[in-house]
Amino acid sequence: MRLLRLQLLLVVACAAPTTERALAPSSHLQGPSAGPGRAVLVQKVLTMDGEDRIFVPGMILTRAGVIEYVGSPVEVPAGYELIERPDAWAHPGMVDLHTHIHAGGWGDINDMVQAVNPELRSSPVLVPGNRMLSVACASGVTTLFGIPGSGTNIGGFGVLYKSKLRTDYNSAVLAGTAGMKVAQDSNPQRRSGDFGLTRAGMGWVLSDVNDRAVAALKGERFDLPLENLKRIHSGELPVLIHTAGSDGVVNTARMWRVTYDTRSILSHGSWDGYKAAPALAEMGIPVNHGPRTTDVYTSRNGRWNASSAAFVDAGVPLFSLNTDSPVIPQEEFFVQGAMSARWGADGYAMLRALTIHPAQAFGIEARVGSLEPGKDADIVLRTGDPLDPRSAVDLVLIDGSIEYDRERDGQWF
Repeated sequence: MRLLRLQLLLVVACAAPTTERALAPSSHLQGPSAGPGRAVLVQKVLTMDGEDRIFVPGMILTRAGVIEYVGSPVEVPAGYELIERPDAWAHPGMVDLHTHIHAGGWGDINDMVQAVNPELRSSPVLVPGNRMLSVACASGVTTLFGIPGSGTNIGGFGVLYKSKLRTDYNSAVLAGTAGMKVAQDSNPQRRSGDFGLTRAGMGWVLSDVNDRAVAALKGERFDLPLENLKRIHSGELPVLIHTAGSDGVVNTARMWRVTYDTRSILSHGSWDGYKAAPALAEMGIPVNHGPRTTDVYTSRNGRWNASSAAFVDAGVPLFSLNTDSPVIPQEEFFVQGAMSARWGADGYAMLRALTIHPAQAFGIEARVGSLEPGKDADIVLRTGDPLDPRSAVDLVLIDGSIEYDRERDGQWF
């Protein structure tokens, strides 16, 4: 009886709305007296902004966790700490939208009783600064979306947070309920019971719960577990959908982008999913690709097929990459971009796929993803080209605070 009461309390806590920091621009933090200022002087600054500006040499001024200036070197304002790395390249902190390391390796969040669990959230198990996040920080990955597992069709809502090392929940988290995780094929077919064992069954289950959420949004019914799912259909929050294979990605895009017109991002798109890239581009759904970015098993053409290039060349909007960590560890996030470029994708497009594109796809570009005044001061300094495996992360600032220094902290991996 006590166990049942504890389970009920957990469900209510996961379903209850929470007070969170808004995903709004942080320009209100700027001010001459609000915290320390830093001037970062480097060989090259890759802004990854809309104009793709590059400054050689370059300088970034930060104060109170916000970027104040990005451009050619200027006189360092009085009272600002100068960080001078004449051989370093600066770029925005990387953004990974598909991760499972927020609990520090204590297992995924999978409630296997029902096929859909829109009332659940992964934020209660976040362990800020855990060992896996220390590696992410030292790798230049500063913003992560920590999501439930893929055992069922809707695992719940993920948490959006920073990879700060010495922090607490409130300081690390951007939004405790940041977006929904859906698994529309593959894993649920292996693990989920009931209708989730078949593609047709999964389609029915997802359509049913979405129709009920739309009815609730119109005021035709009230259903507490659907309160957060209503935010998906109102356009307030995005949905990230685990799906792969050419047939799976088309079904997913048709449901979430055409039938329901949600802020949907197709995640994975692996195996032969790239073959449907023109259809995905036509439907206008962003693709968050990975951890597999090549296909040799399902193509039957005897070739090593580079799927990232296929998605980009087809015109898929806001193409981005992921690690599905710990499937691929966070220190190899940049390798996703490096190898995609090696296999034919445009190198600068792959830098966007690690920074500004995932931020734009998720609607958080006002805060992260590029180096621009008013944005969070999430800055990575490398010893060279960000897509060159010979380059090392030298320094990482998150919200203007030095979270990792290679000279001070050594190599984490």
